[in-house]
Amino acid sequence: MTNTPAPPASSSPAEETPTPAPLPAPPAAEQAEQRSGSPWRKVLWAAMLGNAVEWYDNALYGILAVVMSRTFFPGGDPAVALISTYLGLILSYAIRPVGGTLMGRLADVKGHRYVLTVTIVLMSIGTVAIGVLPAYSVIGVAAPVLLALCRLVQGLGASAEYTVATNFLLEHGPRKKRNYLSGWAVGSTSLGPLIASVLAYILIVTLPSGAFNSWGWRLLFLLAAPLSLVTLYIRRHTTEAPEYQRVLEEAKNNQVEQTPFREAVRGHWRDMLRAIGLGAGQRVGSFMIQSYFVTALVQNGFGEDQALLAAILTYVVGAPAAIWGGWIADKHGGKRLLVFGYGVFVLFTVPTFLAIESGSFALAFVAVVVFTVINNVIGGPLTTAYVMSFPAHVRGTAAALNYNLGTTLLGGTAPLLASWLVGTTGTEVSFGWYMAAICLGSALVAAFALPKAIDALREPAAPEAAPAPGGTPAPGSATAPDPAAPGSSGPEAGHQVKEVPQP
Repeated sequence: MTNTPAPPASSSPAEETPTPAPLPAPPAAEQAEQRSGSPWRKVLWAAMLGNAVEWYDNALYGILAVVMSRTFFPGGDPAVALISTYLGLILSYAIRPVGGTLMGRLADVKGHRYVLTVTIVLMSIGTVAIGVLPAYSVIGVAAPVLLALCRLVQGLGASAEYTVATNFLLEHGPRKKRNYLSGWAVGSTSLGPLIASVLAYILIVTLPSGAFNSWGWRLLFLLAAPLSLVTLYIRRHTTEAPEYQRVLEEAKNNQVEQTPFREAVRGHWRDMLRAIGLGAGQRVGSFMIQSYFVTALVQNGFGEDQALLAAILTYVVGAPAAIWGGWIADKHGGKRLLVFGYGVFVLFTVPTFLAIESGSFALAFVAVVVFTVINNVIGGPLTTAYVMSFPAHVRGTAAALNYNLGTTLLGGTAPLLASWLVGTTGTEVSFGWYMAAICLGSALVAAFALPKAIDALREPAAPEAAPAPGGTPAPGSATAPDPAAPGSSGPEAGHQVKEVPQP
């Protein structure tokens, strides 16, 4: 005779009811919301504003490249001065793999909140310092040297800003909305350039040309200070996610030397290469939008005010496009979105550069805006791959390393390569063919080597097994950890399985 569960105290003996198995605990992010009232929304603001500061500086450097080339470099050949200015952009990215490794290790050892405080301070120092830097006519060759130093400081601060801030956000936020939240992170990279473009446009149309070229442009760099202070204040009032705090405490209590860089390189180099290849086309596209299109439009005969209007609209549409793309990826799958998006990019890149040199502002305007929408729609799942493809204890290092290597080698060099190709071939289309080839490579990675983290939570769960008598799950039916949760073994880990009430 089999035993039956004891009836509840309020039930009569004749009305025996089986005791249901205990409900699975809600995800840790939901528990954190229940305890502190949706803290991930505060973390969202902290992440977005930091990204805005980072890309505010990058956008300014691209928007004002022509003015800065006249200010900090000797006259003579304007093309050489402009290329030298873009070398400063590359320099700030050349330091990022090294800085990202150092900052990422700090994040793995001391926590995200600590690193995000350091990054915002360094970025603001590097940006504001450019606003007070004397011109070449005043201090000579020291001007470009100090400009390079400012870019190095800014690059060091920005080296882990995007990946650590996104990691911070995803660990606090709802797990089934990861691509959507990553879309917000991508969209925030349009916020800084939007602010920079609007402010630059206002100063250009309100100040006399001589005044803007002499001192007006400096105000734009100085305005980074108040934005940085607000971001710093918000970040100082955030906390680590509970699971990640446990990872830090366990590592500290075990007193074992932590070597996240060594483990990331030895154990996860394939995942890093997949993430770099997958994001290559979008990295190049992002730098075209933020650091080259304004220059290209001006050099092809359009006014600075027209070029800035086009830039402003790209940033206006960029943020909602990124958020929408993240939502689509969570609902329909990141692989479908990336393969389709990169396929469209391959077809549309060369026509974009043909439109820029067509002489028609309307045609160039529409092409640049559509280019931006395509680029940002695919950004959400890419960011998820950059960050969540690695286990928690090495995630800061591995994410910063793969993101910064791809950004430096492919994104940071794109404006300089475009300028060189245009000077060599006499046409903008030459760079369009280069970018189309890069996007084709990324499409192939999306189709055949997609990082598992992008669609991990959409894959079918393992078959459900009825629990053993007494409400204990049967062997093989234990709930597995989330594939990218702190303490899991990475994207290869299993998926959550619902427990079935005992019949």
